[in-house]
Amino acid sequence: MHLTTQRRAAWALVALAVGAFTYVTAEVLPIGLLTVMANDLNRSPSETGLLVTGYAAVVVLASLPLTRLTQRVPRRRLLTVTLGVFVVGMLLTAVAPNYPTLLAARLLVGATQALFWSVATPAAAAMFPPEIRGRAIARMSIGSSLGPVLGVPAGTWLGQQVGWRTAFALAAAVGLVTCVTVATLMPGRRQTGAGSTGHEPGRGATPDARRYALLIGATVIGVGGYLTAYTYITPFLLDFGGFAPAALSPLLLASGISGVAGTIVVGRLLDSRPRAALVGPLALITCALLALYVFGSLHPVAVVALCVTGMSFSALAAAIASRALQVAPGSTDIASAGSGSAFNVGIAGGSLLGGALIDHSGVRSVTVAGAVLTAAALAALLCERWVAPARASAPEPAAPTRSGR
Repeated sequence: MHLTTQRRAAWALVALAVGAFTYVTAEVLPIGLLTVMANDLNRSPSETGLLVTGYAAVVVLASLPLTRLTQRVPRRRLLTVTLGVFVVGMLLTAVAPNYPTLLAARLLVGATQALFWSVATPAAAAMFPPEIRGRAIARMSIGSSLGPVLGVPAGTWLGQQVGWRTAFALAAAVGLVTCVTVATLMPGRRQTGAGSTGHEPGRGATPDARRYALLIGATVIGVGGYLTAYTYITPFLLDFGGFAPAALSPLLLASGISGVAGTIVVGRLLDSRPRAALVGPLALITCALLALYVFGSLHPVAVVALCVTGMSFSALAAAIASRALQVAPGSTDIASAGSGSAFNVGIAGGSLLGGALIDHSGVRSVTVAGAVLTAAALAALLCERWVAPARASAPEPAAPTRSGR
């Protein structure tokens, strides 16, 4: 790559990472401001909670249809318009005079997020040579890892101090800067390989429908297993772990920081050892959840296990995104949308399962149930060579040397 093109691509990647950060913050922010927003709108907490539930439902349901509808749109133009509509939706959220308008604005933003996650990852990968595309995906994922650590706490604090509308307006301002940066710096020429910033989305580097289907199934099961436990980690730490309520925020912050570290570490493996980058985090999550089940009442063990799960889950998310592009049987945008939908189905399913287990078996059971599911996903991926053997006509490329950059 020419030096100038390299710099433009690097800054465009930073912009996409900031976009990922902003989307994660925008999606989760109403949780931290639930009481403030409910009081201001004269609505019940459950009605206000629909701002999160409805948003997530739109992301799951709209990803594939919107991605198919926009396949022929140039990637830079599509991302620019998507971020522009995000800004409009966030501004409408900030000035919404009533609850119906606010809900409509949230659903609009959710639709743009569905498209952003489907398109941004393949577009980010396509800006770089094949031997470092996994690293590029991991660097973009740092933005989404930082959302729960920095974006949501900062937005919650700001909303509590000066009003929830200001927090959403600030997110809109960040989105506007991101939109302008993407429109200015993202390459507009057509590229080939896994992903494309040109008129058509790219194809997988080693397309294989069976391996892609296996990845989707393992994603639903593995992510569902993690969320079965993590959704209810707070009552677990309080009731079984014996932690004081004041310790919860530092514990969750440590888990979030570990997640950022996990994304950085896995970026070094996605290109050279993609299978290890995928199965390694699942193995660590399984072991950490079992440790919580057996030794969760021992504070040092619980802290380490919590950090390991946070680190591994963020690494797993980046590995799934990278693997989906590698084995995409057709359009990488469609493959990315499919893996994103699977991820969100796992989140929803895990949350529901964890809630049912707590009601019938107690809070401790969510960790062992989560470990069983992540172990099942791990076993499926370890059996990939037998369940979905590689096609002789399209063997996986050899790992690049460490000097390739």
